Amino acid sequence: MRTVSRIALVLVIIGALNWGLIGLFKFDLVATLFGGQASILSRVVYTLVGISGIVSLGILFETNDGRENDLDYGTFSNSNLGTEFGDEPDFTEQRDAARRRSDDDTMM
Repeated sequence: MRTVSRIALVLVIIGALNWGLIGLFKFDLVATLFGGQASILSRVVYTLVGISGIVSLGILFETNDGRENDLDYGTFSNSNLGTEFGDEPDFTEQRDAARRRSDDDTMM
């Protein structure tokens, strides 16, 4: 799914740049490259950019679980970052147990 997300993001960026050109200069790059807004190729590009926007919505709700390059926030962390979409788990007991184990190891 990571490859699909990257392709979708690239297409969303292309769409955003095209809209920027339309807004600033009244110049539609996609229509210019593919033979006008009504051409089949332009409509395919517009459709792919729209679908990519929908696919990219998933990035808003993505958690950091399972990513190799993210920062390590410790053993007990809340991956939902306190959003309203879920309750935050209470890691107090696990943290206290880990501290007791580390205290026991240092006493020996």
